[in-house]
Amino acid sequence: MTTDQTPDLLRRLLDEADRAYSGDGAPRPFAARRREARDRFAALGFPTKKDEAWKYTDLRPALRPAYALSHAGAADRLARADLDAYRIPGLDAWRVVLVNGAFAPSLSDLDGLGATAQSLWDAASDEVVARYLGRTADDAFPALNTAFDLDGLFLHVPDGVALEKPLHVINLVDADADAFVQSRHLLVFGRNAQARVVETHHVRGDAETFGNHVTEIVVAQDAVVDHYRVQDEGPRAHQVNTTHAVQEGRSVFSTATFTFDGGIVRNDLTVVPDAEGCETNLYGLYVLRGGQHVDNHTFVDHAKPGCTSNELYKGIVYDRSTGVFNGKVFVRRDAQQTNAYQQSQGVVLSDDAHHYSKPELEIYADDVKCSHGSTTGEIDPEALYYCRAR
Repeated sequence: MTTDQTPDLLRRLLDEADRAYSGDGAPRPFAARRREARDRFAALGFPTKKDEAWKYTDLRPALRPAYALSHAGAADRLARADLDAYRIPGLDAWRVVLVNGAFAPSLSDLDGLGATAQSLWDAASDEVVARYLGRTADDAFPALNTAFDLDGLFLHVPDGVALEKPLHVINLVDADADAFVQSRHLLVFGRNAQARVVETHHVRGDAETFGNHVTEIVVAQDAVVDHYRVQDEGPRAHQVNTTHAVQEGRSVFSTATFTFDGGIVRNDLTVVPDAEGCETNLYGLYVLRGGQHVDNHTFVDHAKPGCTSNELYKGIVYDRSTGVFNGKVFVRRDAQQTNAYQQSQGVVLSDDAHHYSKPELEIYADDVKCSHGSTTGEIDPEALYYCRAR
């Protein structure tokens, strides 16, 4: 397509948000919050390369298709056997399935979970949802997500509960035509809880898709949470994935993002260690080919003293692909005795591939230990010759 239809998509999304807000006149969950978010998105519009945070990523090609915005009943077309291709071999796990952003209980396996896992829409009146939903930054894509009827996964692991197996969350887009899909996940882990959550993203079919996904995570005091995200959707699948995590005292939160297949993919990850003694670990791996473009944007906001963060992202790019890492560690004035480490490593395997790295430290405390590093380059021809000769 040669013309830029981004203004058309913006208008259609705003119109759709207005219809979702008004509905049939009956009260709607999160109505006031959604109206405020709609107005925020209308004021911001889609980000462009003129925005510093998006200087390496041009979203216009991903926003041009005439996406369908409604996908009701998509889960009804699927049987459990259709999901076999999206299981992780050898992984013994409980399973949650979301189709086009909507929780699909008939396709999920949750017997014996020992925690609450249900549709966010159905959990709208839950006091835990009321307390924790809506902590994401008010950037354009989270605002757009909030402007609609929020559906996705609500997971609550109570205090002291340790999940015996991982929870595998399958995010599946199934559409006959080009589709714009949104989901909202709220994951709350109580005090001393322990859990492993594996999110995978897939597209079924050949349609061009755009996913605008928001995940909010709360890790309470002394909880230990491992979170993994695997993006393997295909070259016509574009995605903006916003994750916002808040940690309470002495909690340990580790998250890893693996991107193996996609079109234009943007991952925005913010973690706030918001009490003393927190440990935060951020990892990323992306292997890109063809014309793929992946932009990993991280922000660790050290707000309280005595916390540790470790960050390591690695990328391999070849063909005409582009990899981006932009990571910022922010240490506030009261966050003394912070220990923060950040490293980005990129390998470029062809002349037409590109890798951009922008590590950042912003420190306002004086008793800290913080470091960052970045390497980007080709494989040494002599080393490659040596490996082949062996």
